[in-house]
Amino acid sequence: MSYSTFFPSSIVLETPRATLRIMKMEDIPTFQALAIYPETFKYFTRDLSVPGDFDLWMKEALDARAAETRVPFTVIDTGSGQICGSTSLGNISFYDKRIEIGWSWLAPQYQGTGINRHAKFALLSYAFDVLKFERVEVKTDVLNLRARAALKKIGMVEEGVLRSHTLMHSDRRRDTIFYSILRNEWADVKEKYFHNI
Repeated sequence: MSYSTFFPSSIVLETPRATLRIMKMEDIPTFQALAIYPETFKYFTRDLSVPGDFDLWMKEALDARAAETRVPFTVIDTGSGQICGSTSLGNISFYDKRIEIGWSWLAPQYQGTGINRHAKFALLSYAFDVLKFERVEVKTDVLNLRARAALKKIGMVEEGVLRSHTLMHSDRRRDTIFYSILRNEWADVKEKYFHNI
C-alpha cells in the first residue's frame, strides 16, 4: 500500500450532499472569503480569520500533502458546486491500518446543513471500504460540545482525554478528547447512522 496509490491528485469522494477533492492553490481566495468569521475557529488550533494564521494553515496543508503525511480536501456542496470549507485525512499508518479525520472546518452558512455528516461518511467509507483500515480516529477540544455531540451522532466512540495536549491560537492549552470507529463496528455504524445516505 502506498500514499500515491490511494490518494492520487485525481481522487474525488462524493455523496449526494458533499464532494471532496484534493485541495488546490486556486482554492485560496474562496477559503479566505469563507474564513472571515473568528467564531468558526474558536476550537481550531489556528484562527484562519487572521491572515498570518490562514497562510500558515494553507502552507502546512500543502506541505503535508507533498510530504505524503496528510490528505487535505476541499469540501464542496454537491448540489451548488460551492466550496464550503476543508477537511483532511492524516496521521496515516498503512502498517497499523489507522487514519485520522481532522483539520475540519465549514463556513457558518454550511454548518448544520448535513454537509459535514456527508463528508464524514465519504471519509469513513473510503477508510474502511477501500483502504480496509482497522481504525479511524477523530480528536477535538474537550470544550467543543457541538463537535462532540456531532461525533456521537455518527457513531464515534468516546475514548478518553489527553490533558494539556495541544497549544491553541489563543495560547490556551487544550485538553484533547479522542473518538474512534473500528473496522468491526463499521457495518453497524453505517446501517444505524448513515442508512439514508
